[in-house]
Amino acid sequence: MGHEAIINTIRRFLNQGKLPHLLFYGPPGTGKTSTVLAVAKQLFEPKEFSSMVLELNASDDRGIGVVREQVLTFASTKTLFSYVVSRLISPFSGKFKLIILDEADAMTKDAQNALRRIIEKFSENARFCLICNYLSKITQAIQSRCTRFRFPPVQKSVMIARLGEIAKKENVQLTDDGKAAIHRFSSGDMRVAINLLQSASLSSQVVDEASVYACTGYPAPREMRTLLEWCLNEPLPVAFKKILEMKVEKGIALQDIVSELHPLIMQGRFKLATLGACACACIYTTSNLSPFCLFALVKMPDSVKVELIAVLSDVEYRMSYGASEKLQLGAVCAAFADARDSLEVLEA
Repeated sequence: MGHEAIINTIRRFLNQGKLPHLLFYGPPGTGKTSTVLAVAKQLFEPKEFSSMVLELNASDDRGIGVVREQVLTFASTKTLFSYVVSRLISPFSGKFKLIILDEADAMTKDAQNALRRIIEKFSENARFCLICNYLSKITQAIQSRCTRFRFPPVQKSVMIARLGEIAKKENVQLTDDGKAAIHRFSSGDMRVAINLLQSASLSSQVVDEASVYACTGYPAPREMRTLLEWCLNEPLPVAFKKILEMKVEKGIALQDIVSELHPLIMQGRFKLATLGACACACIYTTSNLSPFCLFALVKMPDSVKVELIAVLSDVEYRMSYGASEKLQLGAVCAAFADARDSLEVLEA
């Protein structure tokens, strides 16, 4: 999944017979667990898995008791395979075991301290592979004993190519805008992308942008364009009423609206910083916004944008604590009304 450098490095470790303790970290759905399972399948035959591989994931209790008992017992016992016979099966079979600790950042500090001593004591008999999302939650003592590999989010080109392969094998009609929409919602998480592709294919014969947005429940781009035009053009009471009716009719959550508004506002800032205000006519042809809305965003000073984004962040924060969506929607509409008034004052 686009991690050729990591795969090549691990492959050299295996070929040289010098596999160290491993620490895989990065966002979810980037292939960390799949990579270590592929390593395990290369090391051991299927019949050896139960005796040579120990995998503990988030569903298992991984407190200090499990580390001292289950992990310690598994790491301390040696295999009964003959070294000569095992060399004929695989370069590593019978030489050491493989212990996989998935989501190791959920382990307690006491468990990690106990694990540190086990890693040191039984390094000749076992290799440890720790998998986590947040490296900062792994103690420095364990980090220093492992070779670390960061798995970044899956690149867009790699994800789109893989989605195309899956759709072809599953006889699913997947359009280009559907691929782009899936990548946007997955944020580099291949697991989310595959699940979203499956859900959209079950709800529609053709997986396009509309079906993906319908499956996720997020407001579609055309709905966001309409909503933004209301905020920038209509009086506050009218804009509030229209957006409220859209929310009820489409079943759109205010938090999703706020999440979609932020990149639209930042998009105008990016275009201004890159092309300059005199290039508005060129921007119209490449943006999802209507000419009027984009012009309003492009000419909006950074100070006004800062205030607008600050209000949106406050709304999102209050929504996370269960505030009324109706009241917070009023705050969003009022923020755009204030931004429009600020522009009029600046122009005057």
